[in-house]
Amino acid sequence: MTHTLTRRLVHRLARQLTRLRTAQLPRDAGMTTAEYAVGIMAACTFALVLLGVVKSDAVRTALAGIVQSALGIAG
Repeated sequence: MTHTLTRRLVHRLARQLTRLRTAQLPRDAGMTTAEYAVGIMAACTFALVLLGVVKSDAVRTALAGIVQSALGIAG
């Protein structure tokens, strides 16, 4: 009797382990990391473009004019 009970328990445990191994993960598992990576790359690209624009002579001259105008009004 003990042998039959043990065999049933082992068989039941084996079936449950098989179900756990074959269970499918959600389809979007791991996608959040990829989304963060794309967002960081986009932010870095935007920062580089903005830096290039701000360092251009036209923008630098315009910003200097704005600062001088603001200091002239304040002073």
